Formats: sequence, structure tokens, C-alpha cells
Amino acid sequence: QVQLVESGGGLVQAGTSLRLSCAASGRAFRAYHMGWFRQAPGKEREFVAFITRSAISVTYADSVKGRFTISRDNAKNTVYLQMNSLKPEDTAIYYCAAEAGVTVTRAASEYDYWGQGTQVTVSS
Repeated sequence: QVQLVESGGGLVQAGTSLRLSCAASGRAFRAYHMGWFRQAPGKEREFVAFITRSAISVTYADSVKGRFTISRDNAKNTVYLQMNSLKPEDTAIYYCAAEAGVTVTRAASEYDYWGQGTQVTVSS
């Protein structure tokens, strides 16, 4: 089992940046593909980005491509989400998640462990 704790959220103005972190403890972090998801009020949880175990491959939702960057440091058991050029529509609770399967996916239902989330609010 792995425990995930997100941090780095906050209230920012449009056009600025934030970096979210997700610290993992428990079983070997490097055994998991890692993803970031977000959920805005009244909306379903949506995929943001994922990174494979070895960080060889990353994938982004079209809505954040070119603005967000996912990365991981397996030595620090941490995955990051650098968010640049933030927009009001990026406002949501951001969750990191870990997937132990063979292949990584955008589907939230395939992820095995979740953090509690961190609030990101972008004002116009």
C-alpha cells in the first residue's frame, strides 16, 4: 500500500504559476505509474496528466498541454505538477494517484491509491 499527500495548492491570479507536489510513503514508489487528476465544483473528476514508473513517458489532457508539466523524483518518492499560465478554468481540487498496473491509463477507476487533494483557485 502507498500513502499520498499533496501540497502546493493555493489562490493565484490568472497567468501565474504553481507547483504541486505529491509525497508518497509506503511501498516502493518507483513501482507505480503516477497521475494527476482534478475535480471542479459540480463536475466529474478529470484526468490531467500521468507519468510512467521510469518517467520515460508522459501524457497530458488537451486542456493543459503546453502549460503543465508532470515529473517525478523516485529518490524523493515525489511526483510534481508544474502549472504555468494558469486560467480560471483550472480552478479545482487536484489529486495525485498511483497505479500499480502494467499499463498506465487516463481512467481514474484504474488507479489504486489516491491522495486527499489540494485546492487550486485561479482568479481572473
